[in-house]
Amino acid sequence: MSDTARRKLGLFEGYGVELEYMIVGQKSLDVLPICDRLIQAECGQIQSDVDRGRFSWSNELVLHVVELKTSAPVDSLHGLAGAFHGEVRRINQQLGALGGRLMPSAMHPWMNPFREMRLWPHDFSAVYEAFNQIFDCRGHGWANLQSVHLNLPFADDAEFARLHAAIRLILPLLPALAAASPLAEGRLTGRMDQRLHVYRSNSAKIPLIAGRVIPEQAFSEAEYREQIFEPMYKAIAPLDPEGVLQDEFLNARGAIARFDRGSIEIRVIDIQECTAADIAVLQLVVAVLKSLVQERWGSLNDQTLVAVEPLFELLLKSIDQAERAELNHPDLLKLFGFPGTRCTLQELWRHLYEAAAPEMDPETQRAIENILEHGPLARRISRRLSADASIPAITTLAEELCECLQDGRQFAVEHR
Repeated sequence: MSDTARRKLGLFEGYGVELEYMIVGQKSLDVLPICDRLIQAECGQIQSDVDRGRFSWSNELVLHVVELKTSAPVDSLHGLAGAFHGEVRRINQQLGALGGRLMPSAMHPWMNPFREMRLWPHDFSAVYEAFNQIFDCRGHGWANLQSVHLNLPFADDAEFARLHAAIRLILPLLPALAAASPLAEGRLTGRMDQRLHVYRSNSAKIPLIAGRVIPEQAFSEAEYREQIFEPMYKAIAPLDPEGVLQDEFLNARGAIARFDRGSIEIRVIDIQECTAADIAVLQLVVAVLKSLVQERWGSLNDQTLVAVEPLFELLLKSIDQAERAELNHPDLLKLFGFPGTRCTLQELWRHLYEAAAPEMDPETQRAIENILEHGPLARRISRRLSADASIPAITTLAEELCECLQDGRQFAVEHR
């Protein structure tokens, strides 16, 4: 679909979904930098994208990551989990012949990115090289993080304002639902969302690129360009004299406006253990955003008044504690229709799910109820490893995560 067609889509008239996965050795489970060989095996040549009709596969910054995505916006998320799962199985079939497989979860549990990172060396490599020269992409915040991206359209400034206001509010809640990265460098880090922890500081050399992860209070294209794009481009210009990175994709906030496409891309959701869990999370997120946009619990004006700092402080707690993080901001809770002045994020998500459940199919309801009862994937992984977090135990767990992805099932605290 052309950019022109995309810009015509209004609020919740289309959904773009991107799922990132690690490519690992079939037996070793170490990262395996063969995304180019995977693409070549599928289409006969090395290129950045493989068009498979409804879906596409594409490269990312590093060679051990592949992205699955909808080729064009889809009009519904219903039924998408099974279709994505078919693509996962096709990729695993191709990788099997190359000695590899896909691994889910948002960070490789023992990768050493300073030793193992390899940039994509083919088309678009000039952009990746520019990032690497400025920021040194060997760290976890560049080379070891896999996420789900949800792209939501807007038709004009008025729709952008409503969508951006709603997304800003929900961003700090998302790790409580989707955190999936408690492991790094062969150990439990003590955080539920280590991916977001390293992501938020990966461009610390130029802080304006990620800001506070929560976007500024900008509710028109002009305000967004003035508050976010122009300062960011000015800050990086001395390090990017050829202007390779002077583009909207430079923005590393947790949700980024793509005015060239007429959409906002949410980036703070960790990849889950199976596509059913990924799409269930997205369905719940969309249902809550619809309620916010429709001003079900609070006016647009009240939503726009919420500053960056309280949302950022909540995000930090959510990154560390996920569903156990406490929210004691009465005005913010009121905007979500919560009948109280404080709660855990688990309690808040239960409240939001109960409001959204009627719109969800039974499979989605089961997946969300499992997360709400047993915690996000990071919590379930941590519980599994609570008695033994040795490398052999982590390796066994990583093997099971790969099986969950292949089989299309959620990860359970108790080993099956």
